[in-house]
Amino acid sequence: MTYKTALILEGGAMRGLYSAGVLDVFMQNNINADVVYGVSAGALFGLNYKSRQIGRALRYNLKYAHEKNYMGLYSLITTGNVMNRDFCFNKLVYELDKLDFETYKKNAVDFYAVVTNMQTGKPEYIKIDDAQKDMEYFRASGSMPFVSKPVEISGNLYLDGAMSDAVPFKKVLETNCEKIIVILTRPLGYRKKKSHLPYKLFYGKFPNLIKTTKNYYKEYNETMDLIEKYEAENKILVLRPSKLIKMKRVEKDTNKLQAIYNLGASDCIKKLEEIKKYINL
Repeated sequence: MTYKTALILEGGAMRGLYSAGVLDVFMQNNINADVVYGVSAGALFGLNYKSRQIGRALRYNLKYAHEKNYMGLYSLITTGNVMNRDFCFNKLVYELDKLDFETYKKNAVDFYAVVTNMQTGKPEYIKIDDAQKDMEYFRASGSMPFVSKPVEISGNLYLDGAMSDAVPFKKVLETNCEKIIVILTRPLGYRKKKSHLPYKLFYGKFPNLIKTTKNYYKEYNETMDLIEKYEAENKILVLRPSKLIKMKRVEKDTNKLQAIYNLGASDCIKKLEEIKKYINL
């Protein structure tokens, strides 16, 4: 299927609130994509774009930042997952700050969550039309390595989509979209260094995954080089943090959470006319 406008959402744990700020401005100004590719936090926060719930991602993160059953060390020790499965994917979406499953389902935008298949070591791009039925794929996309149990779906084991394709720009290029908007969560010029994390110790039973993690930084940096090349040639539009706000992966400082969200919103507002012109709005 060929799409006119594609939106790519990078992950980055709580840095993903930058993207949430951008997306809320998008919704407030009727800036609509035809297809969205969300990775990790990009998927978890980005689903609110399809459910049309302005402010939801920021709201529940501020409200429950210090709730021990939301995410953090207590959840990791008691459940094996830094993100508490029952709280985040049950109580939160059904009771505490309900996800609008019906609007999500009816919205015509196609939403893909990127997950990493632990057996193959490769990314999978899961089209999620029914968030209620396929919530486990969202959970898998955001299951950070070392602090999350593998998510089993249909006999396959999955982890964080960012492990294999943190910014699926090359994948989107294959779809021949007319317009591509990329929302990154790192400032211009950021590149990854070779990782020395103990992947082999934790995931030695998955040789293909180990191979993927060894080359991860190279793939990421090549993707950033390609994005910046296309951006310089005015072929795509990129939004990224205009300044660095240091964030922990599981950030509890609500001032920082608000700040990174505000930065996303303000950066987007500054480029609003450029965005509208780019997508012929």
